Amino acid sequence: MKYAIAFHTDAGIKKETNQDSLVIKKAKTTNGMIAFASVCDGMGGLDKGEVASASVVQSFSDWFEHELPYALSSVDKITQIKQQWRTMILEQNQKIIAYGNDAHMQMGTTCTAILLFEDGTYLIAHVGDSRIYRIKQTEIEILTEDHTLVAKDIKTGRITKEQAEYDPRRNVLLQCIGVADHVEPDFLEGKAGKDECYMLCSDGFRHLISEEEIQSYLSPYKNENEQIMKESIIQLIELNMQRNETDNITSILIKTS
Repeated sequence: MKYAIAFHTDAGIKKETNQDSLVIKKAKTTNGMIAFASVCDGMGGLDKGEVASASVVQSFSDWFEHELPYALSSVDKITQIKQQWRTMILEQNQKIIAYGNDAHMQMGTTCTAILLFEDGTYLIAHVGDSRIYRIKQTEIEILTEDHTLVAKDIKTGRITKEQAEYDPRRNVLLQCIGVADHVEPDFLEGKAGKDECYMLCSDGFRHLISEEEIQSYLSPYKNENEQIMKESIIQLIELNMQRNETDNITSILIKTS
């Protein structure tokens, strides 16, 4: 399996600071070609959200360079990586809480990450309301589950998906990294096929555009190479801003072939 990757991020039309952070890595290993990407959406006063998201992104970058090679040599590499990620997220949670306490400011970040192996196997870690979508030629699927109050209400049948789009509580997170003493990331495993796209995004990317629009712009057969992929992402980000999205906007697109 080969992986093409493109991204774009924008502070948006209102905020002076872009508190979103991202990391992208590709490497040829003894397990074949692997690709990694993560989006973290920071929150906090002044630029402190940027500090939180950048801290988590840096920890993933360091992990990829220094710890992943050892995990790949283990008998059960998925379990090993999952344990490494969980430990790293819990450590980042305590680190950001301590930093916020010292600064007398509450801060935090979402975290959504995916690691894809050459055989198509993937592992996802997820905390918060950034998302990963799987996009095929005629299908789109949200792989992650938002850790928000409205997502919980949808799941329990208290409100509909359509009502949630306009609910004033839609940005209320039930968990993120750096706010509460306990955080428990979701882990998802799956298998990617050829000619699919995996799109990571902060919540600012998807509030004002529909799944149908995401499917139309980011269909794998319309995005033949990384340049076209980047142009497609930019078009959707600009569409968001035309519709007066006020949040930071970030998207990473990974295409399999």
